Order: sequence, then C-alpha cells, then structure tokens
Amino acid sequence: MSTAPLPFRCEDIHVAIGDKPVVKGVSLAIKAGEIHALMGPNGSGKSTLANALMGHPAYTITSGHVYVGGEDVTAAAPHERARKGMFLAFQYPIAVPGVTVANFLRAAVKSRTPDEAAMKGFRKTLMAEFERLEIDPAFATRYVNDGFSGGEKKRLEILQMAVLRPQIALLDETDSGLDIDALQIVSRGINHVVGDQMGVLLVTHYQRILNYVKPHVVHVFMEGRIVRSGGPELAAMLEEKGYEWIENEVKQAAPVV
Repeated sequence: MSTAPLPFRCEDIHVAIGDKPVVKGVSLAIKAGEIHALMGPNGSGKSTLANALMGHPAYTITSGHVYVGGEDVTAAAPHERARKGMFLAFQYPIAVPGVTVANFLRAAVKSRTPDEAAMKGFRKTLMAEFERLEIDPAFATRYVNDGFSGGEKKRLEILQMAVLRPQIALLDETDSGLDIDALQIVSRGINHVVGDQMGVLLVTHYQRILNYVKPHVVHVFMEGRIVRSGGPELAAMLEEKGYEWIENEVKQAAPVV
C-alpha cells in the first residue's frame, strides 16, 4: 500500500471577505489522478473557496489548514503555493500586454523548476503541448491573453497546467463562456493533462463539462458548505432536478434551534 502523501487536502477551512464569513468549514482530500467536481448555485462561495485555497489576498482563511503533498501551506504566499505544486485556472483570465506566452511560460517553469538542464528541453516540450492541446504554435509569440477570445484564454490556462504539471489544479469555472466546440477542446486538454499524477478540483455551475471531463467525486456546495457528496450520478441528478431539491433536503435536516 502506498504511503505517499495526498497531492491535496484541506481541513475545516473557513474563509471571510472582510468581516463577512463566506466559506464555513470545508474539508477535502484529493488523490493523484482524481477529479473532484464542486457544483453549486451562484453566490454559494465556490470561487471564494478556490481563490482562498490558492492564497488570494482578498480572501482570508480564518481557520483550518491547507496541505499540498503533505506540507502545510496555509500561511504561504500564492507564489510559494505555486512552487509547491498548486495551480489555479481563473474564471476570468487577465491580459498581460507586452509579455509573450513563451516568455511567460518559460519564467513560470524556471520559477518552479530552477534546473537549467530541465529548461534546455522547454521549447520542445512547449511545442509538443501546443500540438496535443490543439493550439496554434503562433500563440507562443502573442502577448498573454491580449486580444484572446474566451475559448483561447481557457485553452491557454490548460496549456499552463500542462507545462507546469502541478500536484493539484483548481479549475474555477473553466467552462464559463465557452461554446460547445471550445468546451470540447478544453475538456480534451484537461483529460490529456491530468493523467495519474495530478489531482483536480473542478468548480462549475453546470453538468455539461462533466459530460467530457468525468469526475470521480461530485460535491454540492451551498451557503459556504459541502452539503452532499457522491459519484457522477449526482451531477446528472442536478442537471435533471436543479438545486432546489437539495436545498429543501438541507433545510429539512437542519436542527431546530
């Protein structure tokens, strides 16, 4: 039996924005090769959780712990978490005019793996990933997300994930704003990258991306908490029934004060 530490786990995470509690006690454990889907209605706190786990300064973890590869990174800065093997794909990736995709990725890889021998194969690796992810190699000379379509931005996020090979990838509504063709391309990219070494937490409103990226575990998130966990069939039930049936069950199960 393997005794290797999990790529990612968090214990009883509470998050506040200013003085407002938003995430109210979340615990997760994700194994290498596992995809966990985090589903829930708008405003439930899903994106807040993802950003807080990555160390975004606008979100304060008021209690609980975050572990990457068995190491407690709760107090670490975002760049330190990235070096340990965390990755966050943003819902709305920002443009970085003046910085080419190739230079951006080279700097990111060098920061994570400062081995000069490894850097010698960077261009070959990058070109191979362009081909596998169905991205025009001309993107290498374009400025990061500058003038990119929504689909191009999301594909570039997956390219970053492919090149950096994190232990845990937090994908915050990667399907947001994608048409069906772009969704299928991005989904194929995710499936290609994950393999058996990386854990994934995929944050989404809808079941549609889960038709292409098959989760091992589905969590339903409401009012800052995970209220239900199950297999892929849970996502199908949400697609059929919406969230109201779970909201009603949660209310009925709540203790009388």
